[in-house]
Amino acid sequence: MASSIVIEKYDPRWPEMYAEEKKRICAAIGEYLVGIEHIGSTSVPGLGAKPIIDILAGVTTLRQVENCIEPLKTIGYKYLPEYEQIIPERRYFLKSRGDTQTHHLHIFEATNWLHRHELVFRDYMRAHPEAARQYVELKKQLAAQYGPDRTGYTAAKTDFIRAIIAQARKETVTSDA
Repeated sequence: MASSIVIEKYDPRWPEMYAEEKKRICAAIGEYLVGIEHIGSTSVPGLGAKPIIDILAGVTTLRQVENCIEPLKTIGYKYLPEYEQIIPERRYFLKSRGDTQTHHLHIFEATNWLHRHELVFRDYMRAHPEAARQYVELKKQLAAQYGPDRTGYTAAKTDFIRAIIAQARKETVTSDA
């Protein structure tokens, strides 16, 4: 049985954990990457999160990911192609320590809109502490409501995330005018 979702207080070691993992990923598949970023709640200072480091990697074309599967496996990542049914534009890898997930690696074509949305959301959360506070409160409520149902928990955050991305885009357009 899956364990319940737990939102932990922000851990200042999360950026360091990302930086260490970035080095390993770049050593394994750096020749295919056009960018790599720390995303998700662990990338936002002060924001509580599930203690899993989310990493966004950009490639020129998804065909390149075929060359990344084995090198990523050697550093502990498991490729999960079944998630392509949910987001066809993404290649998803999971790293665990025992039964505990430690890292999620999301690979997109660097020009894909979903790739950009991940960065827009992260940057908005970093720049707007009140929005980050609202988000962590929502996540705590949803974790209590959904227990071990990670799919339900993730889906329930969607409206908030879309609203933040829309607000960020609106502010960007306004500031560029």
